[in-house]
Amino acid sequence: MKCDILILSGLWNSGPDHWQTHWEGKYSKWERVAHRDWNNPERDEWVAELDAAIAACQGMPILVAHSLGCMLVAQWAQSGSALKVAGAFLVAPSDTEAPSYPIDANGFKPIPMAPLPFPSLVVASSDDPYVTLDRAHAFAAAWGSRVVEIGAAGHINADTGYGEWPQGEALLDEFCRHLTP
Repeated sequence: MKCDILILSGLWNSGPDHWQTHWEGKYSKWERVAHRDWNNPERDEWVAELDAAIAACQGMPILVAHSLGCMLVAQWAQSGSALKVAGAFLVAPSDTEAPSYPIDANGFKPIPMAPLPFPSLVVASSDDPYVTLDRAHAFAAAWGSRVVEIGAAGHINADTGYGEWPQGEALLDEFCRHLTP
């Protein structure tokens, strides 16, 4: 597999109207990381699946994560993998420690609060039901990520009107332009 971007969907995967699905369909070198079980995530299994997807890339991919996919990035970063990524674009990171998180997140807590060893950007909404804006900022501060707040955007998914999401694509493009080749 040759890829520039690896897409990391969250719990239950991203449906056909989700921005991740639109972007994956638009760019032939973008690949979604597949998981055996999208409904009952297990940290170690998801970390291994991400590590295998990174290993299959030619060069260092950029991770484009949503929701639980953002927590997967943080878990993978502390896993000790020798593999490298160019950066991570982290949209609506779910707070797996919050009572509002819809499932018991099998190993996705505690949330790693250590700097990521690559550039990262957190995109946050002021009314996300799965993470408060304060927690999104706390994650970003711990991870060494820049933060972009996009206002009241819910969970930044198809259910809240973020289908093709051209503004998000522009944010990703700007983020990518600042990465070291």
